[in-house]
Amino acid sequence: MKIFRLILLILHVGISLLLAGLFMNAYVPPKMFPWFNLISLGFPILIITYTLITIFWIFSLKKRVIVFILYGLLFINPIKRWINFSSVENKEMGDLKILSFNVKGGEFGKEAIENYINGSGADIVLLQERGRKGFDFKGLKTNEEIPVVSLYSKYKIINHKGLIIGDFEDFNAYADQTDIEIKGHIYRFVNVYLQPFKFEKSMVKLHGNEEDEQKLKDIVKRLIPTFKRHQEQIEIIRKAIDNSPYPVILAGDFNSVPNSYEYYHLPYGLKDVFFEVGRGSATSFHDYTFPLRIDYVFSSPSIVPTSYKVDRSVKISDHYPVLTTFKISN
Repeated sequence: MKIFRLILLILHVGISLLLAGLFMNAYVPPKMFPWFNLISLGFPILIITYTLITIFWIFSLKKRVIVFILYGLLFINPIKRWINFSSVENKEMGDLKILSFNVKGGEFGKEAIENYINGSGADIVLLQERGRKGFDFKGLKTNEEIPVVSLYSKYKIINHKGLIIGDFEDFNAYADQTDIEIKGHIYRFVNVYLQPFKFEKSMVKLHGNEEDEQKLKDIVKRLIPTFKRHQEQIEIIRKAIDNSPYPVILAGDFNSVPNSYEYYHLPYGLKDVFFEVGRGSATSFHDYTFPLRIDYVFSSPSIVPTSYKVDRSVKISDHYPVLTTFKISN
């Protein structure tokens, strides 16, 4: 039993050190050291294992559990970015409804997507992976579309500008900004689709044999260059946010998980709407059994979020739609 506890203690300390590396994503860019970003991908497994071992120490009546409990408190906010049950309910009624949705090129059915969005009551719709299919949404107009991201609005579009338009195989990111006048005020909407990792299910499915080692190496070979691409893309998008004379709503498919370099830097200075008013799980990509939150909505501090919902009632894409509401009236 002593040997087992020693092994468990070493494992617990090792996981503690890995979790500490999670916070380095706020400071260390992928081009300098990309390995911290890998920790963000494994965070759910690491924190669950950490918690289970801590519970074991509690029942073992070991004094060391006090240290591990106190250390674990550091990860309350990182956990809330995945699963949130402590947000304060906002009882105000929102007067602006926004829908952000990666529609996977309409592969699950263009008509089903149109019917869902037309029935959603959304005032503004931001699509990612729109493909080249045109969509017809009742009461919503678009000023200009680029192949992957597009915005539809019931309000007047003042200005539109493409920020990133991928045009070759190894650079497949897209982003744009749209300034919209809503009830006498102008807001900037930034719609983002960061570089995808382009994994197929067969590439990430492990079978417990000798082929798994090569699969893991291939996965890392895809992850590291994409992390570095994201750093470049974030620098471009940040200019549209930093230089905006208007309050900003940032939404889209980041192809990145919470607590990653992308999460800390792309929406810097903005509020994570799920963290503020969301409840339950924020998992938005359902093609894999592993929980992945890669779709987000952020807003300037001056914009008051009132609700956040990942709509799991429909499967008309490999992503779930994200619905948010805001209070913008004076």
